[in-house]
Amino acid sequence: MSVVNHPSTATETSVEISLQPASADIWERKYQLKTASGEAVDRSIDDTYARVARALADIETTPEKREEWYGKFLWALQHGAVPAGRIISNAGARQHKPATSTINCTVSGKIHDSMDDILQKVHEAGMTLKSGAGIGYEFSTLRPNNAYVSGSGAVTSGPLSFMDIYDKVCFTISSAGGRRGAQMATFDVGHPDVIDFIRAKREHGRLRQFNLSLLITSEFMEAVKSDSQWKLAFPVTEEEVEASKIDLNDIEQVIWRDWPIKTNYISNDAGKVACKVYRTIPARRLWDVIMTSTYEYAEPGFILIDEYNEMNNNWFCEEIRSTNPCGEQGLPEYGACLLGSINLTRLVKNPFTNKASFDWETYREIVSVFTRMLDNVVGIHGLPLEQQRKEIESKRRHGMGYLGLGSALTMLGIRYGSKESLELTEKITRELALTGWQCALELAKEKGPAPLLQQEFEVTSEMLARRPEMLDDGWAKGDMIKGRVLHARYSRYMQKIAEVDPELVDQLAEIGARFTHHSSIAPTGTIALSLGNNASNGIEPSFAHHYARNIIREGKKSKEKVDVWSYELLAYRELVNSKAMPFSDKDDERLPDYFISSDDVTPKQHVDIQAAAQKWIDSSISKTANVPTEFPYEKFKDIYMYAYEKGLKGCTTFRFNPEVFQGVLVKDKDLENTIYRFSLEDGTVIEVKGNEEIEYDGEMHTAANLYDALKEGYYGKF
Repeated sequence: MSVVNHPSTATETSVEISLQPASADIWERKYQLKTASGEAVDRSIDDTYARVARALADIETTPEKREEWYGKFLWALQHGAVPAGRIISNAGARQHKPATSTINCTVSGKIHDSMDDILQKVHEAGMTLKSGAGIGYEFSTLRPNNAYVSGSGAVTSGPLSFMDIYDKVCFTISSAGGRRGAQMATFDVGHPDVIDFIRAKREHGRLRQFNLSLLITSEFMEAVKSDSQWKLAFPVTEEEVEASKIDLNDIEQVIWRDWPIKTNYISNDAGKVACKVYRTIPARRLWDVIMTSTYEYAEPGFILIDEYNEMNNNWFCEEIRSTNPCGEQGLPEYGACLLGSINLTRLVKNPFTNKASFDWETYREIVSVFTRMLDNVVGIHGLPLEQQRKEIESKRRHGMGYLGLGSALTMLGIRYGSKESLELTEKITRELALTGWQCALELAKEKGPAPLLQQEFEVTSEMLARRPEMLDDGWAKGDMIKGRVLHARYSRYMQKIAEVDPELVDQLAEIGARFTHHSSIAPTGTIALSLGNNASNGIEPSFAHHYARNIIREGKKSKEKVDVWSYELLAYRELVNSKAMPFSDKDDERLPDYFISSDDVTPKQHVDIQAAAQKWIDSSISKTANVPTEFPYEKFKDIYMYAYEKGLKGCTTFRFNPEVFQGVLVKDKDLENTIYRFSLEDGTVIEVKGNEEIEYDGEMHTAANLYDALKEGYYGKF
């Protein structure tokens, strides 16, 4: 059996904690390199690490450097650096998988409101998904349902009908096996079809290859707070204005809004686009639709798009309208999501004792080495589209974060959500940021800055309006200014870095950074379960200390339920008490009270933890506020408003609802308490608990997974 070397115990000696079967199994199926005939190339996890280290070290320019950095990369991987899944799977694997990418996700180009461009973007999506990468899109650029199409003399079927096409493409390609690419669909809260988008997943089996998120503007949030009316509108062309006799000065007919596409639409001197008002509704009514949907269906997610763009390091040259599928990286057109995480559990010394501490020195060293490692991934990205390649090579953005925060806090004896946990979360994230940007400077001196930051940009009126401090510094409209100055001096995020280390930012403005973005916190579900031996996902607390994970198994007709244990419980049983069990009332089995899980964390605490980290994360954070099934709606409904007030870029929630569909993570008590009803061919109805095993069609299934597969229409299609 494979093992994970934990760096320290109560006596600070190394202890080996065996990978639980679910963790070893996922490594074997998803990350172990095999030949086309199924023969193992990687004989162990250490072989996987060596393959990845070698592939990324070979980017270096001399034999001496290649050997030096191979050793350092391997050390970092063995001590908690965890590149994202596509890197682990595909780095150094070109001989066996030549058409795959080391990039987890991308964002599509803007989808223009024409059949030609819609289908062209479907083609690009298919090529991206074929490489193993996921993809995000904005669909609110498509005109609403029943809008008139002058070219055909007909009315449109609306954005959701085209989303169905993208959904089928994704399922077809992912069903072919290998690493599955997911999709994100974003949608503007001011689009006339926004309620249909919110409710789309209420239809069985619809849009299941998508995560859905709303683009929420500050204007809408303020309308909710003031109980104002909200206008649902879409851009108009000159032809539509003339044909429908639309008065552009009538505020009841037209509202002027920022819009990602201006071609063929009417815009004013401020760059805003004329949008025809289709409907006006109370903002709070739409807010209630959003909150009830996320309570019942766990979607849509919540992207505060104005905050995203205001805090974007590349504020001067790109607009973000979509994210990668899990929401931790807002990206421009054809932007790529290059990720990695540091396993914080590997840095806890003397866990579960009064001497427990965090190893800051080793942490900074891992961040330093890992930063170079992720930067080298750009050299072997394997992206299929020319636009994607130009984007990543110009900006070299990546997102380093961490996993195992919840597990590490428990090992330190700190309750997740407490004041102490907030302080430690902020410090961990700040040190990651400061070390990363120091590396950005050093790498720029050695290898050159990101090409974008060497370009010159013309100062515009819009720039000066967004950054009035540029006027104070003597910049005027029409001046030429280097990208590195706009990035280092006038990015709102880098201004925060300057408050802590002004000299560093001065040098970044003078020399430039190796990359435009450094940090992001991913959900890390699969990678944390496998290589992390089920350390808690990303920034989350552990979902539970014993639960089930529903996984897709090729050749199996429904999802398979796999039992897993939290890393901190495995470590506690190994180091302190081998009898310890969750929920036990027996004195010799009871866990300390700092052993909490997601059920013990309030929505407010979830947001507070995210806010503590977001201050120092230059991209975003994938964070899910898990709440129990019985959690009251009245306590839940204000979580997104609180996220807005705390200055977050986004937020998602999950509440297990057996009447809807299965999540990936499921607690056995929820399945035990849920009754599923099956109708037989003779009309008989049988009732079965969700965790009971059923033989059906020659296979054994849990009742919950069988019911879900039949209801959602994916039975037998994996």
